[in-house]
Amino acid sequence: MNWKTIFKSLKNRDMQKRLLIVLGIIIVYRLLAHIPVPLAEPTQLKEVVNSVVSGTDFGGFLNLLSGGALASFSIVLVGLTPFITASVITQLLTKAIPRLEELHKDGESGRRKINQWTRMITVPLAIVQSIAYIFILRQTVLASNSTALGDPTAIEWIVAVGAMSAGAILLMWLGELITEQGIGNGISLLIFAGIISQLPSILSTFGTSLFNTSSGSLHVFNWFTLPVNPTMFWSILAILLVSLFLLYFLVKINEAQRVVTINYAKRVQGNSSYGGIKSILPIKLIAAGVIPVIFAVAFLSLPAFIGQILKATGNEAYAVLANNLITWFQAPNPGNFTGTSLEAFIYPIVYFVLVIFFTYFYTGIVFNASEIAENLQKQGGFIEGVRPGKQTEKYLTTTVNRLILFGSVVLGLIAVTPFAAEYLLYHFAGITNTNLSIGGTGLLIVVSVGLETLRQINSRALMVTYDDYDR
Repeated sequence: MNWKTIFKSLKNRDMQKRLLIVLGIIIVYRLLAHIPVPLAEPTQLKEVVNSVVSGTDFGGFLNLLSGGALASFSIVLVGLTPFITASVITQLLTKAIPRLEELHKDGESGRRKINQWTRMITVPLAIVQSIAYIFILRQTVLASNSTALGDPTAIEWIVAVGAMSAGAILLMWLGELITEQGIGNGISLLIFAGIISQLPSILSTFGTSLFNTSSGSLHVFNWFTLPVNPTMFWSILAILLVSLFLLYFLVKINEAQRVVTINYAKRVQGNSSYGGIKSILPIKLIAAGVIPVIFAVAFLSLPAFIGQILKATGNEAYAVLANNLITWFQAPNPGNFTGTSLEAFIYPIVYFVLVIFFTYFYTGIVFNASEIAENLQKQGGFIEGVRPGKQTEKYLTTTVNRLILFGSVVLGLIAVTPFAAEYLLYHFAGITNTNLSIGGTGLLIVVSVGLETLRQINSRALMVTYDDYDR
């Protein structure tokens, strides 16, 4: 990363404009996260919802990804999940239906049509999810506080569902506006901003536990005493060291790439000669970036979400299924790993498998070996020892698949490492409710999105400062 070039580019008016637009959109997003759904008295509803959310890991996890919108029951509560789900659906259909695949290869016009269909699919998904959220909230809140949310009228239902659906569509639009600025993926940046906004709250929780000396203070070599909880001190120190190691390892994995040398044949036309040079084709170890983690998290939340809906109906016929879905598909507590039951291992295993699956799936979309081989052949380029055309395509496909196999497994292991850390802290230190699994996923998304955004900012900075190198 060329920091000197990045700082130099900040003097450019176009760069300043793009950064200010992105910053302004993120501020708007954070303001929207505090606008409550017009369903009940906001202050009372927020207190009750916050107590319900903080009481479950699933609620805390959704609240983290929504940037606190769940606890505030804001109009952007549904978030970007409908758009992410719609994107996966359209991309799967693109691979499955030849007509859509041809449309995808048509260039910018074809991709615009596919993007338009993605937006259209997002609308009904947002409406369905909005209705489900209100239904779940109403059943949950009524169970604990019947005065906070009464029986909504038809008009109140329409207004609330309309507000939440509009919030989801508005977030989709804001994400696309950020992407158009060319300095980061808008959807990823909004999720990044939501997670970062929860950082003060997380630090406050750790700080409160650290300075709670009711069970004793930390004695340093019997010389002096620190007014901190000894168990929490060593736990936080261990978490910081592991986080730094994971941070370093994650940066290395994100930056790792295989460089393929491309040779261009020398051609003579008249008195001029062309080609006879070499260039490189860098293939990243994890070409899909953080998208597999975001997709995996979005899909993992769906079964537990359906379980919550079934449970809220109160129908005894669905009670067993609802409880199983909620138990299996939410981040397990450290204590769940005790005993002979394997239920607590379902979530980490499925999370690991989904990360690998979506890494393969999304890399197949962003890296088209057939198209690259065809372009190289047209330009007279070839890989040494590999024939142009089909052989080049086969070579690139094999190379990418080997990289993905290693990269996806490593990414999956990093994703499930916090579960192992919670297990160890519980069994060896007796510490529970650390929410490391939630924080670990957040760290993974934050680091990956941060690196990708910095990379795009660096590319934009090179473009706007290019003229300075000619002088």
